[in-house]
Amino acid sequence: MKAFIMIGAETGKEDEICKELVKFDEVEEVATIYGEYDAVIKVGADDMNHLDRFILQDLRGISHISLTATMIIAKEYK
Repeated sequence: MKAFIMIGAETGKEDEICKELVKFDEVEEVATIYGEYDAVIKVGADDMNHLDRFILQDLRGISHISLTATMIIAKEYK
C-alpha cells in the first residue's frame, strides 16, 4: 500500500526534516511545497500495520514536525 503524507513543519526546519525523511526505506519521494503544509512524502508499506508503525514510531520521532495528514492512495495511474 502507498500513501501521501502532508507535513507541517516549524518555521525554517523544512530542509532539516526532509533530510531525515529520506533516510527511511518506506519513503519513496520527498518534496517541500507551498501552501497549508510545508512538505509532502510518498510512502510505501507492506500493509496497514506497517504504515501505522512508520507513522507512529518513525515519523512522529522526527523533531520539528508540528502536523501531519495521511492520504492513502486508492489507485495509481502513472
